Amino acid sequence: SCPGKMLLRTDLQYHTDSLLEDANGKQPERKSYNPWGLHCHRQHLNRMSSKHNENKLHQFLLLENVVSKYSYPCILDLKMGTRQHGDDASEEKKARHIKKCEQSTSASLGVRVCGMQVYQADSGHFLCKDKYFGRKLSPEGFRQTLRQFLCSGNQLRTELLEPIILRLKALLAVIRKQSSYRFYSSSLLIIYDGQEHKESADHHPPFPKSHGTNPSRVDVRMIDFAHTTFKGSKSNPNPTPYDGPDHGYIFGLENLIKILQSLSEGK
Repeated sequence: SCPGKMLLRTDLQYHTDSLLEDANGKQPERKSYNPWGLHCHRQHLNRMSSKHNENKLHQFLLLENVVSKYSYPCILDLKMGTRQHGDDASEEKKARHIKKCEQSTSASLGVRVCGMQVYQADSGHFLCKDKYFGRKLSPEGFRQTLRQFLCSGNQLRTELLEPIILRLKALLAVIRKQSSYRFYSSSLLIIYDGQEHKESADHHPPFPKSHGTNPSRVDVRMIDFAHTTFKGSKSNPNPTPYDGPDHGYIFGLENLIKILQSLSEGK
């Protein structure tokens, strides 16, 4: 009786828009899609169908696709903070994550590139970078990567800088007021549409919008809270809860804002 159940069948023949059907089986109009995203969805559904019996009831966590409203989603995944291991990490995992931080911009800037895709309007292709690329970056390399993320292939999208900075400042103000929260191993997504549109609906972003800039072009999201902890959390094994805001996260946000401001000033 559930239309979505058909997607779990192993003999399903995929079509380009098969994953875009709504609950009634209708396909909304879509001018384009990210082929890599579609590839990832197909792989995930194949894993689900191979591991789970379709005749048995299963529970899943449904996640929002935060870039579903974008025709050409440009996404920067930033691992935030100077510490990446959770309180429940083994000594081996703890040492491994500490080493990654020390050898990357996580230590020097409090933020490192964990993934990136940018639509290049001049070539019509997505430029993609992975977490291994991000680990090797120096502070200057991180800055150049931020610039590359905001470049359409022909020029720097300077009109995006102000709304991104405003959202990051709003987030920084909130994080500074939090007590005991530690966002270990969480990421920050910065999103915009690689294809400029003259008219686009207001998607009501969670942070303030800038004047003269279509708010639907830019979004900033905190994601990945598996290792986040706070005072009173059942998953926090520490006898003494953390006190005050997450200074490692704040350090990363402050440096990110400074670099974006320098790009805005043409430096």
